[in-house]
Amino acid sequence: MSESHIVRPYGDTTGDGMVQTSFTLPVPHDKRAEGAALQFATKMGFTAPMLVHAHQIGTDHTFFVVYGPVSHLVNLSEVKVVERDFPLLSPKEANALVKEKLGRKLTVVGATIGTDAHTVGIDAILNIKGIAGEKGLEYYREFRVFNLGAQISVPDLVNRALEEKADAVLVSQIVTQKDAHLTNTKEMSAAFREALPPEKRPLLIAGGPRFDESSAAELGVDRVFARRTTPGEVASYIVHSLIGTH
Repeated sequence: MSESHIVRPYGDTTGDGMVQTSFTLPVPHDKRAEGAALQFATKMGFTAPMLVHAHQIGTDHTFFVVYGPVSHLVNLSEVKVVERDFPLLSPKEANALVKEKLGRKLTVVGATIGTDAHTVGIDAILNIKGIAGEKGLEYYREFRVFNLGAQISVPDLVNRALEEKADAVLVSQIVTQKDAHLTNTKEMSAAFREALPPEKRPLLIAGGPRFDESSAAELGVDRVFARRTTPGEVASYIVHSLIGTH
């Protein structure tokens, strides 16, 4: 194993292992609370934690920031990520492939499901304005895009996907309390499996900042996208998966 594969956090000097983290404890702010925060940091692996900030929240909680060295190392050769296994296409390339190989417009239905009222994620991917200077899927002339918005029930999403004969369904989840994003996504994938046989099922895609990209099989979807995903990546994946890119 090459030594260069082993890394540790960097704070003030190379290899010092310095880390800063924050957390909230359900105790009012006093000396005992600060001691509890340092004890907690020690149990997290800090060898000599320093309390750099403490602020009481309400009457019974305190927010802490601690800083100090940890002894943990990371072996880069053991890090597992989901690599992009499809080529990135420009809108022009994606449109050309859809027109040539599909012979009709490609239909995408997107929504935020459950009680999640946040549309920033689905809007960034679907709306023509896009994100960070990259236009959303509505900009692709060979795509029919239906953005259903927020708090769409799973039955309504399935019905609309069937009505529009969707080729791909995108679900964005921002609210993650009590793993709501996982529960909602599993419910959505199960509903599509019940409604359609495999050969007629649309491509199912889930996305949001708290998703693990390696969890697609567990959630019953075809692909999971995490934070910093661009519209171009989603469009390229859809085209590659449905009609190929060669």
